[in-house]
Amino acid sequence: MSRVCREAERRILRHLHGRKTRTQLPQIHAHILRHHLHQSNQILSHFISVCGALDKMGYANLVFHQTQNPNLLLFNSMIKGYSLCGPSENSLLLFSQMKNRGIWPDEFTFAPLLKSCSGICDNRIGKGVHGVVIVVGFERFSSIRIGIIDLYTSCGRMEDAKKVFDEMLDRDVIVWNMMIRGFCKVGDIEMGFRLFRQMRDRSVVSWNSMIAGLEQSGRDGEALELFREMWDHGFEPDDATVVTILPVCARLGAVDVGEWIHSYAESSRLLRDFISVGNSLVDFYCKCGILETAWRVFNEMPQKNVVSWNAMISGLTFNGKGELGADLFEEMINKGVRPNDATFVGVLSCCAHAGLVERGRNLFTSMTVDHKMEPKLEHFGCMVDLLARNGCMEEARDLVRTMPMRPNAVLWGSLLSAYRTIGDVKHAECAVKELIELEPWNSGNYVLLSNVYAEDGKWDEVEKVRALMKEKNIRKNPGQSMVLG
Repeated sequence: MSRVCREAERRILRHLHGRKTRTQLPQIHAHILRHHLHQSNQILSHFISVCGALDKMGYANLVFHQTQNPNLLLFNSMIKGYSLCGPSENSLLLFSQMKNRGIWPDEFTFAPLLKSCSGICDNRIGKGVHGVVIVVGFERFSSIRIGIIDLYTSCGRMEDAKKVFDEMLDRDVIVWNMMIRGFCKVGDIEMGFRLFRQMRDRSVVSWNSMIAGLEQSGRDGEALELFREMWDHGFEPDDATVVTILPVCARLGAVDVGEWIHSYAESSRLLRDFISVGNSLVDFYCKCGILETAWRVFNEMPQKNVVSWNAMISGLTFNGKGELGADLFEEMINKGVRPNDATFVGVLSCCAHAGLVERGRNLFTSMTVDHKMEPKLEHFGCMVDLLARNGCMEEARDLVRTMPMRPNAVLWGSLLSAYRTIGDVKHAECAVKELIELEPWNSGNYVLLSNVYAEDGKWDEVEKVRALMKEKNIRKNPGQSMVLG
């Protein structure tokens, strides 16, 4: 290779790995073409690696397919790129093409390939790749062992993951964390906790994984206790810790702990650096009924996203300030923030609780007309609730009849409640029968039907409901009241 070409290569590599220049892919590609380096596997592997880091695998794919004789280095770069950016299936396709060309994989092929198997959660293909790893003797590489554990934990195959884990002599904290998350994910919290207690060296991620596992299993008290233990052991909570533990504090009514976390988030700059922390604090204070502080956190957030607005709008509804929530939605739109499905659930709920019927109608229409969004079942449910709460029963019935999807139990429940309030037994009976059709196993629905008949003095029908429950072997849950004549 001439001195001019070597200098061109060095210049291209500097551009590819320079913080300010690496994003200029078309210009760098032009340099590669100008200096006739478009068949250099070494240069192209660097180029494709940068494409993968920048989520530009479409560009990488074009360059790759113009290469006449791609080697292992280039295939590995492509496989890794797709493992990072997706679609993960493309990594597996490239691996197959590589084998068909007679190119033998090395240790750098398998870690991203296993990551792609985890991405598509295909245990069968993953086991096949694991088999190849064993055949070629690459299980000894740490990155590949981590990839195998990640594969099995992602697919919920904890027996396979535990077998690989038990055979490992040197287990770093990453592998322990994966195993804890995997067991918690499949609901085996006790096994996850056992591994957590066995760890000699933990990271913040270890604590976060275990706290999240307890929280997701409804074990809020233990989650909060573990959070306190984490702090006592000298681990400083990060943004993930805060986002996980604040909902726990809200459910337990642990306002003092939540306020301490707020103070910590301010002093540690987590509140300034992570929007998710601000969002969680807004949600926490709203759920605890401390609206003034929620407003202050919301207004002082240096940056907001749609979740921030949603949290405040829903929080206002939760605290009986529906009209303020609807006004905040208008402010959000005026500031150019694009609403999502959750935004409309929040603002339509605001209208339902505040009795803003006309405003709710206009907002529901604006979903399709102004924002080009198709209303989902939950949006129809909010509208039915809004109309039913405010006595627009015929309009609510029409909406149920014409909606493009089948109404769910929540929606029929809203109608039923409204019919019983106004004493419309005929339509209440129809609504509860729809509930029974949707949930034939739910004894509460039969009790509701019995009570509707009892309120109208139809004691023969009450007895028929009792007989039906007996015939279907449906037991009344404790605490449910069935009125009998």
